[in-house]
Amino acid sequence: MGENVCLGLDVGGTSVKIGLFTVDGALLDKWEVPTRTQENGKYILADVADSIKARFAQSGRAMSDLVGCGIGVPGPVMPDGYVEVCVNLGWKDAYPAKELSDLLDGVPVRCNNDANVAALGELWQGGGKGYHDLVMATLGTGVGGGIILGDKIVSGCHGLGGEIGHFRVRRDETEYCNCGGQGCLEQYASATGIVREARRALAADDRPSALRGFEATQAVAGGPTVDGASAGDGTLTVDGASAVPAAQGGEGAAGGGTLTVGDASAVPTAQGGEGAAVSAAPPLNGVLTAKDVLDAAKEGDALALEVMDDVGYYLGVAFAHLALTVDPEVIVIGGGVSKAGEFLIDIIDRHYRKSAAISERKAKLRLATLGNDAGIYGAARLILD
Repeated sequence: MGENVCLGLDVGGTSVKIGLFTVDGALLDKWEVPTRTQENGKYILADVADSIKARFAQSGRAMSDLVGCGIGVPGPVMPDGYVEVCVNLGWKDAYPAKELSDLLDGVPVRCNNDANVAALGELWQGGGKGYHDLVMATLGTGVGGGIILGDKIVSGCHGLGGEIGHFRVRRDETEYCNCGGQGCLEQYASATGIVREARRALAADDRPSALRGFEATQAVAGGPTVDGASAGDGTLTVDGASAVPAAQGGEGAAGGGTLTVGDASAVPTAQGGEGAAVSAAPPLNGVLTAKDVLDAAKEGDALALEVMDDVGYYLGVAFAHLALTVDPEVIVIGGGVSKAGEFLIDIIDRHYRKSAAISERKAKLRLATLGNDAGIYGAARLILD
């Protein structure tokens, strides 16, 4: 009999990441399988099972060495493993752990939400290693979260534990979050949210800024709007013009992306809607990204610094609420935005301390260290409990 091993699966809309680990947490191998979402995703787990069996056969490893498999999925998971819906995968009313176990001839399988699983991975072998109580915030296209107390995931009675991206942090927001709410943390602290806030600031303020090299600031009067597109992700073509990023939200949404009308130069839709005249746009250096905003802030750009201070305020308030409710040992920050490093931590920490001033003894803020592998680490750890 060979070495005991476990598998961690991070199921995404494009691919399923698979990691093979020792039971002590050493990564032995990792690979990906394309996610086939056709016919309500019915091929996904079958493809995964076939890939696992083939990989074991190629390496000369016996399936009997596999002690179990964990799965992280993009949706709420009930304590009994029931998944009501995973929109990106096409799953409805599914029991993925049971299905994969059957496909692997009875190998034990456990399943949880992907954000919770990533938090468990950081606790096990990442930025939270050595701790037992952790909250993780993932700042990417959206804002995800996971709560670990006593080395165990806290999913809650309805699978909503850790949905920190949908804390309401701003009352006067008019645009809608993808969840249907308004003023969610995700609308400001995600990568797309940072870009949207920067565009709003550029539209409202005529001070010089390095960000103007990426985004024109003139407004278009009475132009078309986009209903339902995500910030920074949608495209809009008017009168045969090239597609350009479109704004989040419904008609008249504030702070949108760029818009091309007829033969006019690309300019952003103005905050607040109608009434401004069209004028020529300055040269553009490409589509504005969260990294551009953070880089400009690091260089001392006043407007970018103000945008990031607002982002840090919202995150600081959210983390203070978590600290005063859950009181973890550490709050770990991951996702693409966290690549800004200690610069970002310092901004958040300033507001965090003010918002939880009751005691200096509270959760420390730390950077995640596992990157895109946090999900496979955490999934593998699921099966070892």
